[in-house]
Amino acid sequence: MKRRAFTLAMLAGGPALAQGNAQPVVWGTGSQRFSLATGSPGELGLLQALAERFTAAHDAQMAWTFAGSGAAMEHLRARRVDMILAHAPPAERRAVADGWATGRMLFGSNEFWVLGPAEDPAGIQGLEALAAFRRLAERRALFVSRGDNSGTHQKERQLWQAAGVEPDPAQLIVTRDFMTASMRRANAEGAYFLTDSSTFIAERANMPRLRVLVRGGSVLLNPYHTLFLSEATPATPIARRFGDFLLSEPAQALLRDFGRDRFGEPMYNDRTATAAVWQDT
Repeated sequence: MKRRAFTLAMLAGGPALAQGNAQPVVWGTGSQRFSLATGSPGELGLLQALAERFTAAHDAQMAWTFAGSGAAMEHLRARRVDMILAHAPPAERRAVADGWATGRMLFGSNEFWVLGPAEDPAGIQGLEALAAFRRLAERRALFVSRGDNSGTHQKERQLWQAAGVEPDPAQLIVTRDFMTASMRRANAEGAYFLTDSSTFIAERANMPRLRVLVRGGSVLLNPYHTLFLSEATPATPIARRFGDFLLSEPAQALLRDFGRDRFGEPMYNDRTATAAVWQDT
């Protein structure tokens, strides 16, 4: 009951809880404490489910800082956390190539979906992702952008660039906020929005104006990786054990079934399913 109550609270107002108080959320009571920064996996309850299983078995505590991938990487580089879970592959690869990050391991994924109002004034439903972004720019359709250098915001910029277009600033509503809050803004404005699939699965009932209009294809796959510091922190050993745990069958089974009981469909893909279609280039 405690876990479910926390998860529901996070879905209703998680960013304010974790970010506004600037205090990590802690799971476990063991003697080995480590810290981790990530965004949606924490907001949606997946991280808590994984942390509770791991900390109980390894005399550990996990302290979670709510941060999108860009901010999470800043936390890691500044040694404010011991590890991160990120979904910004180009930035992750640069961090490893620059030498300050290591231990980048794929552990699962969800997808990016393009949402929009049911009436779809820009006419993007069913289009391939890059064609949809070109159409959104051509029609100057209202588009909510996170604008926060999160993994989703980085993906949005990549999609505009790959589509060969630049959105008109007048069509953008920039929130500089987390996923759920930004999605609420898109719902209120009748605007288009790039979301991760897991958040929309969790929030669909609260977003009556929004529909999934574009999905599918490798370009919209959203892989998650671990990252650690190359120069270890005191808690790196237990953080690394958590990274190894994420690749274990118990953790992967939890990942590929997470959300099914509440929403009738899983919210994530496991490592094997992701690796079958993900090309890390």
